[in-house]
Amino acid sequence: MRKVIIIPARYGSTRFPGKPLVLLWDKPLIQWVYERALESGLKEIYVATDDKRIFDTVVNFGGKAIITGEHPSGTDRVAEAANILGFSEEDLIINLQGDQPLFPAEYFHKLVQPLLLDPQIPMATLATPIKNKADLANPHKVKVVLDQRGRALYFSRSLIPYFRPPGKEPVYLKHVGVYAYRKEFLDEFVKLPQGDLERAEKLEQLRALEHGYSIAVSLVPEDIPEVDTPEDLEYIKFLTREP
Repeated sequence: MRKVIIIPARYGSTRFPGKPLVLLWDKPLIQWVYERALESGLKEIYVATDDKRIFDTVVNFGGKAIITGEHPSGTDRVAEAANILGFSEEDLIINLQGDQPLFPAEYFHKLVQPLLLDPQIPMATLATPIKNKADLANPHKVKVVLDQRGRALYFSRSLIPYFRPPGKEPVYLKHVGVYAYRKEFLDEFVKLPQGDLERAEKLEQLRALEHGYSIAVSLVPEDIPEVDTPEDLEYIKFLTREP
């Protein structure tokens, strides 16, 4: 069983065009993400893109990249790349978003651990306790609720669970948008039709739940900032500034 990281990257982001190639200090954003992946200790790391500018940038800094076709989602792009590269059904494919330049190396191992422990689990992801009260009402901060085994019951842009006093308010969990799949399931997942819940919430992971598949969720202590807008990039610069 091989463990592989594939980073989907596209140039035409609606809110931040050209995002993978914008400079974060002296390096393009995609290089920061790639170098974080290297810190995991995994040897097989690829950027999957349909843009030659991104491909050339990755190759020029010494990374590995692969050209795919155009796709409606990063998951579809990762699935095509995994097939082009010839990975086996039992291999584990990590889908690391190309806008997470501060992804901690230890989170990779938390992510894949459920798949290593239980061969019946087809995919896994991460979640973290919400510490910023403003995130509770923010639809861009996706929430998740779990069962007693740490499997996802539901993901939502709304606040879940609903708290009805009296009693102790629950710990709300934010979904961290990174995934690990068994290659066999990834091929199946991208063929599944969208369900009503996925269409309503615009959350791709709900497709797995709607079709009866389990998603293991490991808890991590801290959230991971993402770069969705130019303002997010400035915040990352603030976090990574030299003292």
